[in-house]
Amino acid sequence: MKFRDIFTELENLTKYKVHLATGQKDNDPLIAFLQDKFKEWQESQANRNFERDYIVSLISYDTSEWLFAGIYKSIDSKLVKKRYKYKTELLDLHSDLIGRLIIRYKKKFRQSYPYLENIIDDLDVSQILKEKYSIIDFPGYENTIIDFNYLQTIIKKNDKSWCTALQNVKGVYLITDKTNGKQYVGSAYGEYSFWSRWAQYAQSGHGGNIELKSIIEENGKNYAQNFQFSILEIHTKITDDNKIIEREQHWKNVLLTKEFGYNKN
Repeated sequence: MKFRDIFTELENLTKYKVHLATGQKDNDPLIAFLQDKFKEWQESQANRNFERDYIVSLISYDTSEWLFAGIYKSIDSKLVKKRYKYKTELLDLHSDLIGRLIIRYKKKFRQSYPYLENIIDDLDVSQILKEKYSIIDFPGYENTIIDFNYLQTIIKKNDKSWCTALQNVKGVYLITDKTNGKQYVGSAYGEYSFWSRWAQYAQSGHGGNIELKSIIEENGKNYAQNFQFSILEIHTKITDDNKIIEREQHWKNVLLTKEFGYNKN
């Protein structure tokens, strides 16, 4: 099935531009979509990219796959601090497919704003999700590997499945700097355990840790986008906090994070 088989209403294709939305670690449109901020994200452009009446918005989802984010009417734009701020309106056209329709399209050029008539025949329907793309349910402690952006989204949305799981156990976690492989071992205990501890990272980027704080202060908060969070081990909430601290020290010794990582003690 083709994209045009669903969007049969699009008659005058020369009125449409396609936005193949991609971004960097600290400017990810998929994260913006999860946070219900994609419209705002898209409306800020470095150039006059939306000079046709309508925008077909597709967000990079997987290799050669794109998530349908809606069709927008481009109403106005103005230059503000060297960026073009657009005013757009989300149309109701197949709005039920927003966040559900996955399009397969192999991008063969760098340009992210092609004319719809030039690529529409290459837009294939890969799948239609049963539910709108959203934060996945907590995958289990042993399968938890998330980056900083995703952690921020989970915390901001106060996701129930993650919140319930992360506040009901104590344990030891690992932060890995994906730029150099350096690691930090930390422990989570107290009333809300992992949830409250990781919320501190989501807010500040460093969680108050001496070495991580120094790195953020030197490189800026956006550096936290390089951090990956995982769980090394868990214990019940009745476990003595001193036991958790002992296990934290054990993992520091195992992974040599005091010698080669970000732990200072």
